[in-house]
Amino acid sequence: MLEIVYQDEHLIAINKPHGLLVHRSKMANDATEFALQMLRDQIGRHVSPVHRLDRKTSGILLFTFEKEVEIAMHKQFQESLVEKKYLAILRGYAPDELDIDYPLAKENGNMQDAFTYFKTLQRAEIDVAFGKHQTSRYSLVEATPKTGRMHQLRRHFAHIFHPIIGDRKHGCNKQNRFFMEQFEMTTMLLHASELSFIHPVTANKITINSTIHEEFKRVMELMKFTN
Repeated sequence: MLEIVYQDEHLIAINKPHGLLVHRSKMANDATEFALQMLRDQIGRHVSPVHRLDRKTSGILLFTFEKEVEIAMHKQFQESLVEKKYLAILRGYAPDELDIDYPLAKENGNMQDAFTYFKTLQRAEIDVAFGKHQTSRYSLVEATPKTGRMHQLRRHFAHIFHPIIGDRKHGCNKQNRFFMEQFEMTTMLLHASELSFIHPVTANKITINSTIHEEFKRVMELMKFTN
């Protein structure tokens, strides 16, 4: 059963687990479960997603019950009026804080402006040798993307040489293999933890929070990060 973290007459949000697709996709023929269908079955109502999360990203996923509200929320997302916060565990010691201003290419090759701010919450050094290093270092960060480009956080953190652990496409294959062999961990350590926006019907400020899932929590405990 999906964890519902917010619901009113017009909107509903879940805390999506790692590994769950938002809806059917030709790129993931192996999937048999989808957040959209699962939520419809769970509450017995038609819902429409207003944004997306990557399959391996967990956290807040927002849906609407009505077409007019769906259109209004799409507009807020497109105009960067929705504030999104993510938690991620990165390779290495990341800067205390940083504004990443690095354009990203669309699938057709056109470049788009892309901006991400992040701050480092905690750092860890674990007594496990990696490559030529006697220990392994990691950072827990809170990221706030100012734009909403495809794989923006994953690509931005790879760009500054602090890739997200578990990111197969943009991350570090050696680190991902290391986590699989040492900790049997294959999840991408990226979680959509907070969503803030103006309610399209009531005009109230809405802030939704979600807690990390068990696999993310397990890695945080291994690194002695406090939640």
